[in-house]
Amino acid sequence: MTKLQKFINFIAWLLVAVFVVFTLLLVGARFAGLSAYTVLSGSMEPEIMTGSLIYVRPVDTSSIVTGDIITFMLDENTVATHRVIDVLADDGTLRFVTQGDTNPTPDANPVHYKNVIGTPVFEIPLLGYAASFISNPPGVYVTAIILAAIIIVIFLPDAIAAAVVARQNKLALREIDEAEKIDFADDSDGANDEDK
Repeated sequence: MTKLQKFINFIAWLLVAVFVVFTLLLVGARFAGLSAYTVLSGSMEPEIMTGSLIYVRPVDTSSIVTGDIITFMLDENTVATHRVIDVLADDGTLRFVTQGDTNPTPDANPVHYKNVIGTPVFEIPLLGYAASFISNPPGVYVTAIILAAIIIVIFLPDAIAAAVVARQNKLALREIDEAEKIDFADDSDGANDEDK
């Protein structure tokens, strides 16, 4: 194996390792009871930076107090993470007044306790950008192409080498077989000469 092949194999295996770790960070969190979300705005900076991947654990909403950071459904399609600035208990129904740390005013509507997803337990800066990219087209396609290329780079040289060796062995066996046929033919000619 040449130095270039070794280098290419090293890079390919490094990319595989990065992909496995990244997958574990995204999918493995679910096995620990966490959900991962990408932070798309700077409303909670510097506490939670834009582009971070946050891991959210479900929480008993009755334990949420002023000052806690919660992740919640802002509407049917939007998840937000803001700080609780007030807890309301109207008619026995918990609602949370929230506000982003850098927002000048509270969110328009208090968050109903049923819309609370949980509280962030930790974050990984910038990983959210990658998670968003590979979760949506064209990132899905780019990721699939990169993985296919890695697999080809890792396994194709070995497959080609094995095919070349098999072909060489087949040719060598054919040459041996033909040489034995020639020797056998020579031996039979000699035997025929002795019979005369």
